Amino acid sequence: MRHHGLVSGWLYAATGDEVARLDETDGRWQVERTLEGSGAQCIAVDPHDADTVFAGLRDGGIRRTGDGGRTWVDCGLPAPEVFSVAVSAADGAVYAGTEPSALYRSDDRGETWRELESLLELPSRPTWSFPPRPWTSHVRWVAPSPHDASVILVGIELGGLMRSTDGGETWQDHRPGAQRDVHSLAWHPRVAGRAYEAGGGGAAWSEDGGKTWHAADEGRDRHYTWSVAVDPVDPDVWYVSASTGPYAAHRGGNPEAGIYRRAGDGWRKLDGGLPQPLPAMPYALVATEDRLVAGLANGDLYESRDQGDSWRTFDLDGGPLHRVVALSYAP
Repeated sequence: MRHHGLVSGWLYAATGDEVARLDETDGRWQVERTLEGSGAQCIAVDPHDADTVFAGLRDGGIRRTGDGGRTWVDCGLPAPEVFSVAVSAADGAVYAGTEPSALYRSDDRGETWRELESLLELPSRPTWSFPPRPWTSHVRWVAPSPHDASVILVGIELGGLMRSTDGGETWQDHRPGAQRDVHSLAWHPRVAGRAYEAGGGGAAWSEDGGKTWHAADEGRDRHYTWSVAVDPVDPDVWYVSASTGPYAAHRGGNPEAGIYRRAGDGWRKLDGGLPQPLPAMPYALVATEDRLVAGLANGDLYESRDQGDSWRTFDLDGGPLHRVVALSYAP
């Protein structure tokens, strides 16, 4: 496996309650907490400006910082329940997905928003339903293509994987071969057309910009997949976290979970240096050129410098995190 040199940067974690910025010095991570009590659910660093970060709140819309998390402003999103946020590497557009399912776009860094209403005109919409709250659904993930500003993937929990090729003005309904219970999506940053999905029934990947998808489950003994990350150099190396089902993954106790790597045609469980069994579900995975980071539902953080063959726990200064629900990397 490839071993990279250290790449500088920092991590942002959404904990479900606050945002934590983690800066590394000499192998230890300093934790700075902001937005305490906000219900921070998701987080996205602007690829064009590492000091600009957007946080989605469970009942407070979108907040933005332009100074690396020191201060935050309310972006005035016209919907409170935010489940997903993303910033396009192609054109800087900001996207926010909400419950009830709706998608909003900002072209001025969150100053103003417009709803991409045609998403709700898809034929499958009457079937969208989130099992714990069957009267509703939400946009669990938004993934704008880093190669083409007009292409956007959106995952509805639970409803399908939708695709737009015109910046969200119109939408294609659930894509063939993809999982309908979408949990997370990723694009390869260098290879146009390669996209990846983790869903409630398994994982899938696309080589045609999300138009069609291929199931990718052979060799993995867990099929309830949650987080997905891709090696930024090699498009054939990607990772998922997986459990036996939603009850084990989310209800505490033994999550029956693992982190898996796919390199070619099959999956391998990555457990060197990780506690067995894992104490909590890995809710977030981030892959950079020098490391793979996993954030667990109980707040534990682990990193690997060899693509998951071995792991070590984060040494945190500033107190432990009580939970990690999302991670974003600032290069």
